[in-house]
Amino acid sequence: MSFPMTEIGGIAVSRMMIGINWFIGCSHTSHAKDQWIKRYMTVERIVEVLEACTAEGLNCICGGLEPKIREALSGHEEKTGRHIYWFITPIGSSVPELLDNIEVCGQWGAEFCLPHQAYTDNNLIVAEKRIEGLEEIVQKIRGLGMIPGLSTHKPETITVCDEVGYDVTTYIQPYNAAGFLCQVETDWVARIISNTPKPVICIKPLAAGRLLPPTGLSFVYNSIKPIDTVCVGLLSPEEAREDIAIARSLLTGVEEKRQLQYTRSKSALESHMQP
Repeated sequence: MSFPMTEIGGIAVSRMMIGINWFIGCSHTSHAKDQWIKRYMTVERIVEVLEACTAEGLNCICGGLEPKIREALSGHEEKTGRHIYWFITPIGSSVPELLDNIEVCGQWGAEFCLPHQAYTDNNLIVAEKRIEGLEEIVQKIRGLGMIPGLSTHKPETITVCDEVGYDVTTYIQPYNAAGFLCQVETDWVARIISNTPKPVICIKPLAAGRLLPPTGLSFVYNSIKPIDTVCVGLLSPEEAREDIAIARSLLTGVEEKRQLQYTRSKSALESHMQP
């Protein structure tokens, strides 16, 4: 099945990306939930989610240098014959450490490399309009055949890079209706995303589970550029198919009938609902 697409670095990518936090145990909720996710999400279960996603037209994943993800991507491609582009986000506390991890990203076959905000934001010097070591970092990424971008939580990263003209093709930026992990008000974040000519990968659209998918996805998709995409964490094939259907409906304008989630407290409403 097809899905609406955009283009980043000359490659056609789906306007919904697969996030990895629900695969690796980053719930943004509690230590207990993190531990459960790590135990529950085996490589085999991740492959099942990836298979559901690519069957619906998604073709890219976004996340860090995680051996479990590499194994799952390999297992998925071997099983289905469908390739998933990897927007990988290496971490490093210094330029040499980051460069070493970028080397591994290239060895693992990632097509896109976006240094994680743990490096980017800690080395952004807004007053001097620069990011420490970025020229060398981008050169390393290009030299390994990957397409460079930046992961950030600071909107200033986008404005500085655009103004200076750094060789980056895309940005990762948190954006959601709750303002979760957004460092300024959501209308400011929306304006920054709108004003950059580069495609933005909007992460945390559901505020790490704090927003219902119809609410969170509607807010983001209706306030970003047609060239931007949205990265969503998914915990099961069923959840993947449901969230993808919501996103496809929002992007195409074709309403898709969706089964609502019922509880006993809604019994008085049920007879008034359209089938």
